[in-house]
Amino acid sequence: MAETKREIERKYDVTAGTELPDLTRVTGVTDVVDRGTAELDAVYWDTPDQRLAAASITLRRRTGGHDAGWHLKLPVSLAEGVRDEVRAPLSEAVPRALLGLVRARVREVELVPLLRLETARHVRHLVDEKGALLAEVSLDAVHAERCAPGGERIGWSELEVELADDGDPKLLDKVDKKLRKAGVRRSMWSSKLGRALRTTAPPDPETHWTDEEGTGHAVVRLHDDTPVTAGDHVLAHLRAQRDALLSLDPAVRRDLPDSVHQMRVATRRMRSAFKSYRKILDRTVTDPVGEELKWLAAELGVDRDQEVLTERLTGRIGALPRTLLLGPVRGRLRIWTVARRAGSRRRTVAVLDGKRYLALLHSLDALLAAPPLRSAAAAPPEKALTTAALKDYARLATRVEHALDLPPGHERDLALHDARKAAKRARYAGEAATPALGKPAKRFAKRMKSVQKVLGDHQDSVVAREALRALAIQAHLAGESAFTWGLLYGQEEAAGRDRERELPEVWAEASRAKVRSALGA
Repeated sequence: MAETKREIERKYDVTAGTELPDLTRVTGVTDVVDRGTAELDAVYWDTPDQRLAAASITLRRRTGGHDAGWHLKLPVSLAEGVRDEVRAPLSEAVPRALLGLVRARVREVELVPLLRLETARHVRHLVDEKGALLAEVSLDAVHAERCAPGGERIGWSELEVELADDGDPKLLDKVDKKLRKAGVRRSMWSSKLGRALRTTAPPDPETHWTDEEGTGHAVVRLHDDTPVTAGDHVLAHLRAQRDALLSLDPAVRRDLPDSVHQMRVATRRMRSAFKSYRKILDRTVTDPVGEELKWLAAELGVDRDQEVLTERLTGRIGALPRTLLLGPVRGRLRIWTVARRAGSRRRTVAVLDGKRYLALLHSLDALLAAPPLRSAAAAPPEKALTTAALKDYARLATRVEHALDLPPGHERDLALHDARKAAKRARYAGEAATPALGKPAKRFAKRMKSVQKVLGDHQDSVVAREALRALAIQAHLAGESAFTWGLLYGQEEAAGRDRERELPEVWAEASRAKVRSALGA
C-alpha cells in the first residue's frame, strides 16, 4: 500500500565544519532538539537514458532511518522546493503502485539501478513552546557513486530544512534569513540525485548549468529556444500541453482533485491547435494524432463529467429546505454516484495502462521531434496567429447565430452545445497566440471564455436534467417519493432558460469589432 507525504524543503551548501546559527532566535522556535545521526543507504532507479531525472522525478530504494522503503518524489513546484513523496514498503523489485505512476515517462523501457547515495544524517528538530515539531534540520555528509562498474565516487556536505506536516511555509523564510546572515547559502541543486548525476557525468560542451535568478535550482540550457516564427510559437504551445499531459498522468492515477479535468484540457488544447493551425502544420500528419487525442479526452470525460455532475446535484440538494427533501434523497444520490464513479475510475486507470495511450504518447513525441511544418510556419507569428484566431471566431459566430435563431427545445440545446465547442476552440486559439500577440490576444481569449462559460452552464443543465430524470425513475421503482427529483429538474430547466436569455448580451459584448481589430485584423 503506497502512502503520500507532501515534502517542502530547502537545501544549502555547507562544509563539514560549518557551524549553524542559533535557530532558537527564529520567531516561533523555542528549542532545537538533537535527534542524533542516522546512516542512510539509497539506490536510485531510472531508465538508462535518465527519463525520470529529466522530468525532476526521483525513485529510490532506501534503507536506514525511520522511513526505509521505496520513495517516489514527484515535483509540485521546484521553484518552491515542494514535492509529493509517494512511499511503498521495502521489496526487491520496484513496487507495482510506483511503476504505474512513472509509466508515461518510462514507457516500455526497463528501470535499472543508476546511482547509490550513502548519507550520514545528523538531525535536529525545531520545536515550539509546546514541543510540537515545526521543521527538521538535517546536516548530511553524502557519498555518491554510479552503479555502473568503474563509477567515480564523490562526496559533499549539505543542509536540508524540511517543513513539518501542516507547517507554516513562512517558517522556512525565517530560517532562511537566519542562515543567510550566518553566511550559509542556498544550494544550486534541487536534489542530491541531480547533483550526483551531474558531477559524475562527463562534461558536455553544449550544456550550461546555472543558478537561474537566484532560485537555487540547477537549470540546464541546451540552446536558445525563444519562439521567433509562427511555427516556433505553435510548437512551443504544443510542447507545453504535451508536458502537462505527462505531468498530470500520475496525478490522475492518484485521483488528485481537478487532475482529470486538467489532463482533459491539455488534450483538447493540442487537438484544437492542430485544427486552428492547419496552415502551419500538415494535417495529414496531425489529423490521426488529433483523433487519438479526441479518444483520450472522451475516455477521461467519463470520470470528469461524473465528478462535475455529482458536485452540481449535491449543491442543488444542499440548497433545498429540509421540508422539500422527501425520501432518502441524499442516500439515493450517493448510491448512484458511487456506482458510476467506481466504474469510471477503473476505466480511466485502465486507459492510462493501455497500449493505445502509450502509442499516443509516442506519436506526440515523434510529431514534436520532427514537426510537419508547412511553408507558413516560417512567417512572422503576428499574421498567422491572428488569422487563425479570427477564423475560429467566425466559426463561433455562425454557430451562435444559428442557435439563437432556433426555438427553445432539443434542437436548440444541440446547437448551443456545438457553439460551446466552437467557443472553446476560439478561446484556446487566443490563449495560444498570447505569447506572440500580447494583451489583445489575452483580451480576445477572455471574451471567448465568457461565451464558453454561459454555454457550458447551459449544457451542464441539460446533462443534469437527464440525470435527474434517471434518478426519479430509480426512486419511483424503489417505492420512494420522486417529488424532490422533479423539483430539482424544474430548477435545472429554469437555469437553462436563464442561460439562454443571458447569451445574447454576453455574445454582443464578445463580438464587438474592437476586440478583433485589436488583434491586427
